[in-house]
Amino acid sequence: MDATVTGMSADRRAARRRCVAIAALAAAALGPIPAAAQSSGGAPAAGATPLHDASSAPRGLPVTAPTAAAPARAAPEASAPTLAIDPATAPAQALPEASVRVFNRTIVVLRAPLFGAPPSERATRAQRLIAETLAQRGPGRVSTETHPLGRVVRIDERFAFILQFVDVDRERGESVDDAVTAAVARLEEAIAASRESRDLAGLGWGLARVAAATALAALLVWTSGVALRAAARRLLQAADVSANRLRVGGLALLQRDRLSAAVRRALVTLRWALLVLIAYHWLSSVLLGFAYTRPWGEQLNGFLLGVLATLGLAALRALPDLLVAVAIFALAAATARAAGAFLARAARAGSIGWLDSDTLGPTRRLVTIGLWLFALAMAYPYLPGSDTDAFRGLSVLVGLMLSLGGSSLVGQAASGMVLMFTRTLRVGEYVRIDGNEGTIVGLGAFSTRIRTGMGEELSLPNAMVMSTVTRNYSRTVQGPGFVLSTDLTIGYDTPWRQVHAMLIEAARRTPGVLTDPPPRVVQTVLSDFYPEYRLICQAIPAAPSPRAEVMSALHANVQDVFNEYGVQIMSPHYLGDPDQPKVVPPSRRAPAPAHEPR
Repeated sequence: MDATVTGMSADRRAARRRCVAIAALAAAALGPIPAAAQSSGGAPAAGATPLHDASSAPRGLPVTAPTAAAPARAAPEASAPTLAIDPATAPAQALPEASVRVFNRTIVVLRAPLFGAPPSERATRAQRLIAETLAQRGPGRVSTETHPLGRVVRIDERFAFILQFVDVDRERGESVDDAVTAAVARLEEAIAASRESRDLAGLGWGLARVAAATALAALLVWTSGVALRAAARRLLQAADVSANRLRVGGLALLQRDRLSAAVRRALVTLRWALLVLIAYHWLSSVLLGFAYTRPWGEQLNGFLLGVLATLGLAALRALPDLLVAVAIFALAAATARAAGAFLARAARAGSIGWLDSDTLGPTRRLVTIGLWLFALAMAYPYLPGSDTDAFRGLSVLVGLMLSLGGSSLVGQAASGMVLMFTRTLRVGEYVRIDGNEGTIVGLGAFSTRIRTGMGEELSLPNAMVMSTVTRNYSRTVQGPGFVLSTDLTIGYDTPWRQVHAMLIEAARRTPGVLTDPPPRVVQTVLSDFYPEYRLICQAIPAAPSPRAEVMSALHANVQDVFNEYGVQIMSPHYLGDPDQPKVVPPSRRAPAPAHEPR
């Protein structure tokens, strides 16, 4: 029984010592604890004096003991309070975290309250205690001690702050030992920086570093200016030479003034970029020269190095995929060249029936476009950034724009392909499309261009060409050239043989009209008052302007021949019966230049 009572008394004494240590920690970290708080935690009431046995309290922390009137030992039946805290699972309240900053440096981040004090109050008190300790200009030795709530950090045996188990960042897998080690290292660095700021020699070295950095920055600015001016002269001379050499069809591809302006803008942009970079490094060097501003300089250098490292690592990670994409595009280019050469040989040999000089160009373009689209689809997963949402959104936007706005373009292109591959039209043919007459000078994917010979060039949409009647005057001719035709009406009292003979005579007199095949005349309509005659002949010129001239000469010769034989080119209209019938007597069936049929 006595042994049991003795064990219970030892447990109560140990629990009381733990409570006294926690109370002493609270007094050091948060200031004096009210009497009510001490009583509620099992500690003695107000009016207490220092404990005689302070072995359980941390070093340097104030400890209180009961007064003389209070009993020194609790009754055996009174149970001592216990500390029911599990450091590994104690939850932190949802309070804003606070940083303990010393001499412009972040020492530690506090995330949990301590005895009801929020992290911000703990950080403020820790900064004040550290400042008071450093003001005494002691040796600045940092030490740590294990406590039931975490790790206590001291400077010269004076309390600085406590890092609780719930203050660590568990999401990153941080432990208390790691956090304390890092905090001690940063605190020692801050103490060293505080001493350096009070050292005149260190301040002199900082000023010397600033002067050296300023002189170096000025030298770099002057050197870069000289180098850029020399580069500008050479680049402008090269731009002038390139602008004169790059010509297409005798026309300069690049304008000299615009190319020179672009070179100047590029050099100005490069100069400003160099100036900004030099100023950035100068500022970081100046900040690194002084103890208080050294963290800012380290942040500037860290930011620049971090950006460069991020870009470099991203480039290295993307390099294998980029090489695969380049290989795919190179293979597509080689395949397109080989396919183009094969199609050219097949067109010259005529081994493929539908492939000739007219369809070679469109076929080659279609094959090339198909190969490049296939290569793009294969290389798309290997392009840098293809897996990002921005790249996917851009792809969706381009597809939506093509689907909404490209329907008419697709229709025009399909019509152009039909016109090309069905050989409905060919370049150089003389046609009449929807009242527009001229020679085809261009047959593209979206439009057909014809030149009228009257100083006009018309561009007709392929969809319109497909939907209207096309008269081709060159397709049925024998050999080169085109068909000429003209219509006129003569009264019934003029012998038709004479009209035929005069029209053929006018065609023979016209330069450019072929005699083989010979011109011919057909009567297309027998109207109420006159028959309609059509002269059809073939002319050799293939250019559009001579055709207009040939047509004008033919009309002039028709008038001359009819005047020579006294035949009026008139279309009679009657309001009543004529005095004599408008018929040709047998004696006048074949007047000159006609001949009596045999």
